[in-house]
Amino acid sequence: MQQQIATPKLIGILLAAVVGMFGFGYALVPLYDVFCEITGINGKTAKEAIVYEAGYVDEKRLVTIEFIANVSPGMPWDFAPEVKKIQVHPGELKQVSFIAQNQISEMTLGQAVPSVSPGLAALYFNKTECFCFQSQQLTAGASVNMPLIFFIDPALPEEIKTLTLAYTLYNISDQLPNSTDDPGV
Repeated sequence: MQQQIATPKLIGILLAAVVGMFGFGYALVPLYDVFCEITGINGKTAKEAIVYEAGYVDEKRLVTIEFIANVSPGMPWDFAPEVKKIQVHPGELKQVSFIAQNQISEMTLGQAVPSVSPGLAALYFNKTECFCFQSQQLTAGASVNMPLIFFIDPALPEEIKTLTLAYTLYNISDQLPNSTDDPGV
């Protein structure tokens, strides 16, 4: 008799656990994004320009910056850094460029998403100008030189001697206005 009473209670507890796990899983992504933004973990960089104020440059120290460019599946562009590696003094302003070329015969829209490794270094990697701040639109076969201007905060921990800035380029052409769909244009 006790077992029959316990069964509906157990089912209720198990259903509540399932609903709770689903809710936790649903909330995990936004919570993780907030956590990464606050701590700088996972290599997420600022989504807007940082103002550079000329100040202390640590000329006794060199940090190697490696550049990587990736293209997501379905993105019909070639995308690469002009240089794969440079050395910078923390505090000095540097400029590099990435080259993109549309490989198809129609206009496409791309968005670059940056990531810095090791993740802690993202807190010290500051972009004053970046093509990743807005989407890039290329007509058929066109190419573009996209500048990145940045500096490394001199407070970068001494043990970080190399950091990697990787961009992944995504096709967001579905956000283009449909005003040029007329083949006679």
